Amino acid sequence: MSESKTVLWLSAHPEPKSLNGSLRRDGIAHLRSTGHTVLESDLYAMSWNPVVQRADAGLPEGERFHVTGDVRQAYREGRLPEDVVAEQEKLIRADAVIVQFPLWWYGMPAILKGWFDRIFISGFAFGKDVESGQRLRYEQGPFLGKRALVAVTLGDRPASIGPRGKSGEIEELLFGLLHGTFAYTGMNALKPWALPSADFTENYSSVLVSLISRLDSLFSEVPIPYRPQFTGQYTDQWELVPDIWPGESGLSVHREDGQPSRRMCR
Repeated sequence: MSESKTVLWLSAHPEPKSLNGSLRRDGIAHLRSTGHTVLESDLYAMSWNPVVQRADAGLPEGERFHVTGDVRQAYREGRLPEDVVAEQEKLIRADAVIVQFPLWWYGMPAILKGWFDRIFISGFAFGKDVESGQRLRYEQGPFLGKRALVAVTLGDRPASIGPRGKSGEIEELLFGLLHGTFAYTGMNALKPWALPSADFTENYSSVLVSLISRLDSLFSEVPIPYRPQFTGQYTDQWELVPDIWPGESGLSVHREDGQPSRRMCR
C-alpha cells in the first residue's frame, strides 16, 4: 500500500444519484480503502454560499468594500467567516485536491467558481510574504507541493476536446484553472481526467476503473510541466522572453515541453 496521504475532494453537482455523484462516492471510497484520509467539500450538499460579500471582510453597510485589500486584512486579523476558515483549513491539511464537476458552458458551475473566489484570497493563496516581501505565485506559491487533479464530465464528443477539436484541447480548455489557479498558487497541476459524452455513458464500471486508475497515480504521475516564472523565462511584464520559441504564440508555449500551437505571420 502506498504512503497514506490527505486528499480534499471538492465537488459540485446538485444530484447525489447522478453520474457525478456516483463517481464522487466511489472515488472517495476507493481512496479511503487504500489508506488515504479524505476531506470532503460537497458544495451543493453544504449549501455553500459562492458570493463574495462585504461580510467576508466584516465591513458594515455603507462602507466602501475594497475586495482584495479588505478581505486580505480580515484574513490577517483572523476575522474571516467560519465557513471560509473551515475550507481553508481543509486545503492546508490536504496533500492533494480533487476538483470534480460537470463542465457547464465551458466553465465550472457557479457554486464552484464561488468557492475559489472566497477561499483563494490574497494573503492566503497569493500575494506577498509579509516578512520577506517574496511574491507568492507559481514556483514560490504558498501551496507548493500540493497536487491538483480535475475530474470533469462533458457533453462534448471525444474528438471535440482533442488537439483539433472544435471545443478545444482539454488542457487548453481548462487552462485558467490548471495554470491560472493551481500552478499560480504553487500546486502541481496534473493532466485532467475527462469523460466526454457523459450523458450517454452506459458502462459505469469501465468509467470508474478509468477514474480509479488516475486516483492510484495521484502521487506518482508527472505534473503538467508549466514554466516557472522566476527563472528568467519571462520578462517583468510576465511575457515569455523573445528567445524562447521566437515568433510563436498560444497556450502551449507556457509548457516547458510544449510545441507552439500556431505560427504567427512574419
